Amino acid sequence: MSTQAPTFTQPLQSIVALEGSAATFEAQVSGNPVPEVSWFRDGQVLTAAALPGAQISFSDGRAVLMIPAVAAAHSGRFSVRATNGAGQATSTAELLVTVETAPPNFIQRLQSVTVRQGSQVRLDVRVAGIPTPVVKFYREGAEIQSSADFQIVQDGDLYSLLIAEAFPEDSGTYSVSASNSSGRTTSTAELLVQGEEVAVPAKKTKTFVSTSQISQTRQARVEKRMEASFESAAMMEMQIEDSDLAHKAPPCVPPKPTSKSPTPPGGVSKVAAMRHQSPSPVRPVKAPIHTPHR
Repeated sequence: MSTQAPTFTQPLQSIVALEGSAATFEAQVSGNPVPEVSWFRDGQVLTAAALPGAQISFSDGRAVLMIPAVAAAHSGRFSVRATNGAGQATSTAELLVTVETAPPNFIQRLQSVTVRQGSQVRLDVRVAGIPTPVVKFYREGAEIQSSADFQIVQDGDLYSLLIAEAFPEDSGTYSVSASNSSGRTTSTAELLVQGEEVAVPAKKTKTFVSTSQISQTRQARVEKRMEASFESAAMMEMQIEDSDLAHKAPPCVPPKPTSKSPTPPGGVSKVAAMRHQSPSPVRPVKAPIHTPHR
């Protein structure tokens, strides 16, 4: 494995402590090989003689300095240095010892949020108080511990819960408590992680598709219906034509007149003669003789 210079993944945070109370500095460091850790106060190496009762530890990359009972003389700048063969890194913070107190107060409270499955989630709060409040995150009443999936980080008065990849089972009520010797306060919010499928009232599962997909699907259905309609109409026309040929006589067409010109005089006389012809086929009827008046 290649060497890696030390890096502080969680640096020291400044502390405001009430005189006589405990104060704890913590930092998380990584590096390969495992770094060696040293503490300093105002630029001087911290020794047991300089700070009686102080407890220093380093395990699994976490460096801790705990002062059981701080006094005004302990105020100052504290640093931790991590060193290995690849390099070194330093983190620094302030300790302020005061006799005044102030209960915790949320400058920024938790905010409810809705995200899609697989998204990264960050829940932030800002807390003030004297001494510096102890801040803890909870889900459904159970305290959340830092892990690969849930990371709690601090930057001054900003405290954050980071969820690397959210899933629907992470949905629920999240809360933050901040407490010190003067009191305790809580902020609560809801996290909703939506999966890819959403239940609808008809107890059916609905999968969301894009508008373009819906349009293409509807267009295909319309075209299919039109083709079926055209085919059905064509079949009906063919059936009607076959039925007419089998069962219907050809239509009667009236004879066309030969000419529209007037009937010649000879024709008129023939018609008149036919009209004055005797009804008897044997003897003709004599016309009456006209006798002139005298």
